[in-house]
Amino acid sequence: MNTFKKIGLTALAGSLVVTSAYAGSMSVSGGASIGLKNTTKTATGKSWTMGNQLTFSGSGELDNGMNVSLSFVLDQADDSTTGIANAPFDSHSVTISSDDLGTLVFSGEGGSSASGAIDTTAAGDLWDNGSGFTTPRSAEAGNNSMMYTLPNLMDDLTLKASYSPGSAGGGSATAWSVSYAGIEGLSVDYGIGQTDTIGSEEEQTVMKASYAWGSFTLSASETENAYDAGSGVDETISSWQVAYTVTDDLSVSYGSETIDTEGSNIDEEAEGLNVSYTTGGVTISATTYEFTGKGNSTTESSSTGDVERWALSATFAF
Repeated sequence: MNTFKKIGLTALAGSLVVTSAYAGSMSVSGGASIGLKNTTKTATGKSWTMGNQLTFSGSGELDNGMNVSLSFVLDQADDSTTGIANAPFDSHSVTISSDDLGTLVFSGEGGSSASGAIDTTAAGDLWDNGSGFTTPRSAEAGNNSMMYTLPNLMDDLTLKASYSPGSAGGGSATAWSVSYAGIEGLSVDYGIGQTDTIGSEEEQTVMKASYAWGSFTLSASETENAYDAGSGVDETISSWQVAYTVTDDLSVSYGSETIDTEGSNIDEEAEGLNVSYTTGGVTISATTYEFTGKGNSTTESSSTGDVERWALSATFAF
């Protein structure tokens, strides 16, 4: 991270109407990527991709000893909530913390629930890589949400809770999660989230574990999304991954995901093989994907059946 400018938070007090925080500072970090991808059964064929993002962050200690930090992300064309084409505004949040009271994060946009924060599959959400698979439902709180991390009650144990009030006609979401990393090489996560809307209720259960042994890391996860009778279709996402660190710079991973949808005899399945090399702030990756059962069907068409994809990318962190 490069610090571009230091700004005393007292200079912002008049406009933000906050208490003085004399030790505050602002910094900017960024990332960019260039990629090439090719997906079968699409009209586009090969295509270039690009990513760009700047994260502005600031923090300071209040007179009462509490720490306050602000994060604001600029990411072109990532925000679809403003109705403005190529809007640059993205996630933003305020964090208030202390050793005795824990940590409270208010997310104006881009927030997550306690369960949604850990529901990335063990293989890294392969379904979200141009497969056209059904997008799994999530109990993620989203915008205007609060996440609370309890103070340290036990070494290597983290407890979180979240709440989003929803909006007019929208659902309110509550969730909690527990994470434990007290055994060398092992991490375990478990969370439950619930979203209530008028006439329906959805519950998400997330289970995830990862174990590192030498150069190998084995991960597994399962996410269940269940609805009350008649309000939605239940689904289960099972995933696993094996990763091998060849050197400090080079790594290889292979993972699999299965989306089991209620009422369908055909599962959507994804497999991915990735090779990644990092040097001097640049990460070069090559990935191949195989998707079967797209649309819960074995019929080959532009919207169902099997799909293959390969992707190359170079990511820069600065």
